[in-house]
Amino acid sequence: MIVEQRTYTLRPGATPAFVALVRDEGLAIQAPHLGAPLGYFTSESGTLNQIVHLWGFDSAGDRETRRAALAADPAWQAFVPKVLELIDRMESRILIPTDFSAIGGKPT
Repeated sequence: MIVEQRTYTLRPGATPAFVALVRDEGLAIQAPHLGAPLGYFTSESGTLNQIVHLWGFDSAGDRETRRAALAADPAWQAFVPKVLELIDRMESRILIPTDFSAIGGKPT
């Protein structure tokens, strides 16, 4: 398993609108392609106005296939501009769980 960590730094004050859009529209579009997120968080300290979400995949190839299917979905293409206007910066990181993580992983 691999985990993709996506971190979005939003415009100040945009967090409630972003969370509402994802909750009310985005997740229903993503779920058929990506499944449910492992976690979806807002920042309360440190760098503010951040959204951090975690997605689990069987492998890098699985991630590539599933994300390509999402990108090709017309409903997703219509949704993306709504959230992009709220985002200042986007980061993506691939994480590999250790064998003692609660979600499991390969021995190191």
